[in-house]
Amino acid sequence: MDIQRQIPASFDRVQRNQYGYNAKQVDQFLQRARVSFETPHAASRSVKSADVRAVSFDPVKGGYSAAGVDAALDRLEDALARRERDELVEERGEEAWLREIGRLAGLLRGRLHRPDGERFRRPAKAKARSYNTADVDDLCHDLIGYLEEDQPLSVDNVRRAVFRPAVGREGYEENQVDAFLDRVVELMAAID
Repeated sequence: MDIQRQIPASFDRVQRNQYGYNAKQVDQFLQRARVSFETPHAASRSVKSADVRAVSFDPVKGGYSAAGVDAALDRLEDALARRERDELVEERGEEAWLREIGRLAGLLRGRLHRPDGERFRRPAKAKARSYNTADVDDLCHDLIGYLEEDQPLSVDNVRRAVFRPAVGREGYEENQVDAFLDRVVELMAAID
């Protein structure tokens, strides 16, 4: 992958009175990612696909447009996941990669096969923000179709999933759902 073409040197900015990603933080992270990708042995701390998935940037007025940065991060994450898979296969063989995929898929399936409305914790605080259970359960049904019935589903559909808000015990705990979806993206990026 030619990282220079996949990740632009700069991004469009939102209007001065709107919030976007902190440009300095984005530029610093992507520079570190470029060094890590192009010369992994020279990087002081290599950037992994999980680092890209977990990165966040402060909102600032007049910052970078989130859509452009997010699209570049998605491409970077996919490229790093492919590299990590190839390195694992080269180092330990295809069987090791398949075992790792099987282990992760098994962990995810366990939660996916729980009954609707019972897949994730409910927030402990009555007024805590949460995700609409029906929306999350619908995505879980799509994931079962993807994992077990070869139904098409794009990793970007999972990355960009949006759930209606709920309050407290009416919904699923956001952090637990988000952590689960991070693992789903990790699996899908490794498979595709």
